[in-house]
Amino acid sequence: MTEPSHVPVLLDRVLDLLSPSLTKPGSVVVDATLGLGGHAEALLTEFPDVHVIGIDRDPVALDRARARLEPFGDRVTYAQAVYDEIGEVVSAAGHDHVAGVLFDLGVSSMQLDVADRGFSYSQDAPLDMRMNPDDELTAALVLNTYSAQDLARVLRNYGEEKFAKRIAEAVVAQRENEPFTTSARLVDLIRDSIPQAARRTGGNPAKRSFQALRIEVNDELGALTRALPAALDALEVGGRVVVLAYHSLEDRLTKQAFARVTRSNAPRDLPIVPVEMLPKFKLVTRGSEQAAEEEIAANRRAQSVRLRTVERIAA
Repeated sequence: MTEPSHVPVLLDRVLDLLSPSLTKPGSVVVDATLGLGGHAEALLTEFPDVHVIGIDRDPVALDRARARLEPFGDRVTYAQAVYDEIGEVVSAAGHDHVAGVLFDLGVSSMQLDVADRGFSYSQDAPLDMRMNPDDELTAALVLNTYSAQDLARVLRNYGEEKFAKRIAEAVVAQRENEPFTTSARLVDLIRDSIPQAARRTGGNPAKRSFQALRIEVNDELGALTRALPAALDALEVGGRVVVLAYHSLEDRLTKQAFARVTRSNAPRDLPIVPVEMLPKFKLVTRGSEQAAEEEIAANRRAQSVRLRTVERIAA
């Protein structure tokens, strides 16, 4: 039985949105954030003729997904890569285009649950936060080497932290005595750096800073900025990209990327729009969709999700 924390978010809606693109036998879907393989398992079960290309930068996640999806045999191709490498992965798998791409962004429940990965602020652990353990940059390295100005920029831009400057200055002051190595000390520093009134709302005051450090360590927004156009380029006509985002920064990038490809380049007063100026994509969802209260009650991770979908309508 799947643990509640590992239940895929908006699973039925994802299947519904991808279904029109998967009518042809042998259709290929890229799960660009394979994780534990929950969405992929559902796709393979629901659509018996579909082939899934599963991408994840985390080798531990890939091993677990491979074990979970073993019953589907050669209907799954695995790739250890960052999702901005979609084009190369699809080509290496022997395909020119795909029928669908799914992004389930952010940190996975598996990464949060494994204490020594350092993603969670709720348990003391090494300040790691690397999705790929082979990468060089860690959260500890960011905290112990970035200038106060650069650290404040990370916390402000990626965590939307109002007190970024105060936290950054406190980190720089304290690391002179002892470098930061574990999360509990950082959580305490953040709590002490934030005014008491601000600690009473919005949950754990360390949440925003931990999000910011994770994004910096893994270049998540940079990778997403590159991955969305790559995913759109990989789509065949009738294919769809579905994105599940969990904070405003990811959702804003997705919204902007989809807006660019779904609007016409023609002047507004042009009586007849040339074909080459017509958009090659259309929005399938208007705005972003959220999870229902029932799903949020059963799966806490669904609380912040925002879903957007686009479809290729011309080559």
